[in-house]
Amino acid sequence: AIRRARPCAGLFHPSPRTRCDATMFRKLRIVILLFILATVAVGAWRSNARATDWKNSIHVTLYPIAGDNSPVTRRTVAQIRAEDFAPLGEWMQEQVQHHGHSLLKPLAINLAPPLDALPPPFPTGGSALTIGWWSLQLRWWAWLHDSAPGPKAQIRLFVLYHDPALSPRLDHSLGLRKGMIGVIKVFADRNEHQRNMVIVAHELLHTLGASDKYDLSTNQPLYPDGYAEPGRQPRHPQRFAEIMAGRIPLGEDRAEIPEHLFRAVIGPATATEIGLAPAR
Repeated sequence: AIRRARPCAGLFHPSPRTRCDATMFRKLRIVILLFILATVAVGAWRSNARATDWKNSIHVTLYPIAGDNSPVTRRTVAQIRAEDFAPLGEWMQEQVQHHGHSLLKPLAINLAPPLDALPPPFPTGGSALTIGWWSLQLRWWAWLHDSAPGPKAQIRLFVLYHDPALSPRLDHSLGLRKGMIGVIKVFADRNEHQRNMVIVAHELLHTLGASDKYDLSTNQPLYPDGYAEPGRQPRHPQRFAEIMAGRIPLGEDRAEIPEHLFRAVIGPATATEIGLAPAR
């Protein structure tokens, strides 16, 4: 007589011990994952806390990237030099000292060689879950491309250059406090370099915990925190831009991007957010 093969008990009808082993394995994976996430969170918190105590230089690495295939963009990226970003360090030193700190070199800026890879695009209109997943993808992408020589960066700024003839308007740039990463979109035009520095400084401060101080629907600075001189009489026109508002208020519904970074300041609210001033 032909004897029927008995199904494997461990495969089709797991034994109590097999089920127990599988449960323990799942629990172990969860514990390991939670440990990794906790380690990353604590590391990020410590890095941000060290960066905003304003006792030591913050190491910033900038990664120039051609955001399109234009020869103009490629040529601009190839010609970028470290000294092009010197105004950023000088401006930050001026602002830090204005708020009562004696740190002589707040930013230690390192320029990485140009990258050929583009970061994952931001999911415009995405849900909170989609945006959270994008944030994780960005941090993974940044880790994969974090191979610049020099000291390890506390802040990584990926600067995407675009030919203004192809992209007369650019999408919003982004600065993330978690991971201390910036994805910054600027014009590949030497005439726009000084205004580009305003955008770079704005996103840099986002990575340190600063919030936007302009109306997202109109781009107009919000009074009073988005004004460099909220007590000025008459209120308009203002002389400077609050850096996290990004524009100089010229009237109730009119504002312009400053032509260079030294027409922008870190206001009291932003200073509090990034640890330059005590909480109000």
